[in-house]
Amino acid sequence: MKEARVEGERSLLLGIGISAVGIGMYVPFSLVFFHHVTGLSFTLVGLVLTVTGVAGLVFMPLAGTAVDRFGAKKVNLVLYAIRAAGFALYPFAGSLPAFAAVALVTALADRSFGVVQQSLIGEVAQGSARDRLQASTRALQNAGMGAGALLVSGVLGLWGTGGFTHTAWGNALAFALAGLLVSRVRPLRTAAAPLAEGPAPQSPAGYRTVLRDRPFLGLTAANFLTALGYAALSVLFPLYLSTWLAAPDSLTGAAFTVNTALCAGVGVLIAARVRRSGARRTRSAALGALLFAAAFAGQIVLGTLRPGQTATLVALLAIVVVYTLGELVHSPSGGALSVSAAPEAVRGRYLATYQLSYSLATALAPALFTALLSVDGRLPWAVLTAAALGAALALLRLERHLPAHAVHAEPPAAAPAPRGPLAPTAA
Repeated sequence: MKEARVEGERSLLLGIGISAVGIGMYVPFSLVFFHHVTGLSFTLVGLVLTVTGVAGLVFMPLAGTAVDRFGAKKVNLVLYAIRAAGFALYPFAGSLPAFAAVALVTALADRSFGVVQQSLIGEVAQGSARDRLQASTRALQNAGMGAGALLVSGVLGLWGTGGFTHTAWGNALAFALAGLLVSRVRPLRTAAAPLAEGPAPQSPAGYRTVLRDRPFLGLTAANFLTALGYAALSVLFPLYLSTWLAAPDSLTGAAFTVNTALCAGVGVLIAARVRRSGARRTRSAALGALLFAAAFAGQIVLGTLRPGQTATLVALLAIVVVYTLGELVHSPSGGALSVSAAPEAVRGRYLATYQLSYSLATALAPALFTALLSVDGRLPWAVLTAAALGAALALLRLERHLPAHAVHAEPPAAAPAPRGPLAPTAA
């Protein structure tokens, strides 16, 4: 069956891709970027980014409340406008107070954007269209960030470090253009919309509603376990290569290239194959977690055998492929599952709570991984293997407690009516 297209879908995806180019133009160089744009020392830049980043986490629940009150599309456009204004102002923020003020406002928008974007997908799409948009979004984000990193490399090659100022204005333009494109999207929800996403929650419809929803909290906890695995490639993998395996740092770049290329190149195809299989979202997300566990167990084996350099290279790339497949299977299903499990009236609050599982994992990962690595290079991978297996088991156990419309991308086909002498007769 052909999936219904979302009104304004191309504009939405194009906007996501363009904003990802903007993100890729500064995230890989964040400390260097802001140092050259503002003229402040690396120490001050790092301190400001850390403090404003934590403040952004605190702001996320308020963003969820804003989504429920004003709608995801409106909040999404406001956040794009704030990010565009912030990057336009960075070249003029040469003093510490000015940089801190601009960085704070921009960080609030950056940290909350994932919550709002997930809510927007729930606002404009239903059923398997949500899974498709989740997969397309992830592919475009990877492709856009890679293109942005290449673009800024070319800018720096032409203008040197002075090119960072042009990059800041390029980011502002990218976010402004993305906002204009997203403004063309039309949400499905209307005042007379049917309660297709389950019954509206009883008053009070605030965060107390989320905290009473034990299945959703279980889903969030399971995602925290998987989110630790998402953090492993950028945080643990480079340290593990250089310390435990004594492998060249160039392998880190090769691993990131393979991961990004697969996400951008085959992510949509793999997600489509999962959807066509008719698998329940809980089970496909659990399969993704199991693939994570297999990749992490492979690191334990590799760290025990420690073969020669050629064998290590082949094994690492194979492990990264398995890891990336897990990411491509888990991400669309897990994202659509969280969006669909959230009641429409408080979807913003639900997804703000769910998104905290990613943010908390990202915040804890550096300290956790380095502490475990100092004991034994295989220990963090063992912890990650257990976490991924626990996430898969939790997803399967939660299946019967979550709403049916969240578990199934499409409503399960009704059983055919019995025929013949055993068929019921009319009264």
